[in-house]
Amino acid sequence: MKIKMLCRWLGVLTSVALVAGASASQDVPASRYAVLKDSDGVSALALREAIDPLFDPALGETRAVIVMRGGSIVAERYAPGFGPQSRLHSWSIAKTVTGLLVGILVSDGRLALDDPAPVPAWHQPGDPRAQITLRQLLQMRSGLQHREYWISPEPSDLVDMMVGEGARDQAAFARSKPLVQKPGSTFGYSTATSMILSGIVTDQIAGAVQGAQARRDATARFLAARFTGPLGLTGFMPEYDEAGTFEGGAMMHMTARDYARVGELIRLRGKAGERRLVSDQWFDVMLAPSPANPAYGAHIWTNRASDHSALFPGQALPSVVGAVGHRGQYMLVSPQQGLTIVRLGVTRDEQMGALANAMARLVRRFP
Repeated sequence: MKIKMLCRWLGVLTSVALVAGASASQDVPASRYAVLKDSDGVSALALREAIDPLFDPALGETRAVIVMRGGSIVAERYAPGFGPQSRLHSWSIAKTVTGLLVGILVSDGRLALDDPAPVPAWHQPGDPRAQITLRQLLQMRSGLQHREYWISPEPSDLVDMMVGEGARDQAAFARSKPLVQKPGSTFGYSTATSMILSGIVTDQIAGAVQGAQARRDATARFLAARFTGPLGLTGFMPEYDEAGTFEGGAMMHMTARDYARVGELIRLRGKAGERRLVSDQWFDVMLAPSPANPAYGAHIWTNRASDHSALFPGQALPSVVGAVGHRGQYMLVSPQQGLTIVRLGVTRDEQMGALANAMARLVRRFP
């Protein structure tokens, strides 16, 4: 099974690299917009001038861009071979979705932010991990030993969790790690932390239900009733490990419009149409800068200066927040501007700075 998982993961990375390499030789059409229209204070021409550069191969391969303003799509463009029905990989945008699911359970009163996290393995006599709170997990300051490397000569908890010894039960692998820092004291970005939260969410949803398939089914029912259904997410597809826990750190798939709907849920502070999915108060928590890193909130990035920053502080309003995924996935929300912007694709590390600058220019195009 470990070999099967490794082949699966290497296949994902190989296909990403091949597509990225192929895109540089393709001619980008002058216009491939499903939607392009004037918005208040911004002409369709001005929008196109800001969006077309995102499809330049110098920024990698952009597969989809959607711009929503005031709840309506004002620009939508796809690369050849992709369209409104295409499911696209979330990478770490999944972390923000996991944060929203935690927010639903906190809003329900089923989880408490500042209580010890409900991880039974940590609550044995003398275990210092019993100090870790849900808030600290959400803000990536658990203090657990989690080494977040994709490719490195050093040991990688991320790779071991996703395709190695921890692949069967990723949440169990993540929560088995020792405490190496005082909880709450330091920021440590970690996919494993998101898997601990995924395990907590799944345990809360499934309750006493046993068996991987039963846990998956319980999660699917909850999502349909409380998240994907009310939001109208037509392509949402999370992956699950063999224990039946959804892989909430990096492994979800959605259409570009689905990502935009999730962004709108954040912009509207938990409302989808007339229905409230997450309490308004949750977003005071989610969007507030962490005391350990002002560029991070509760499973979402903030546009603040920091040694650890994934957005573009100083180039756009500090109130901008966003989910950012490996290889240049962006789901940006600017409440003051009424904006939700999605960019999905494949970008190499050396192109990421130019891509971030282009995303910042697109945000600044709006008053």
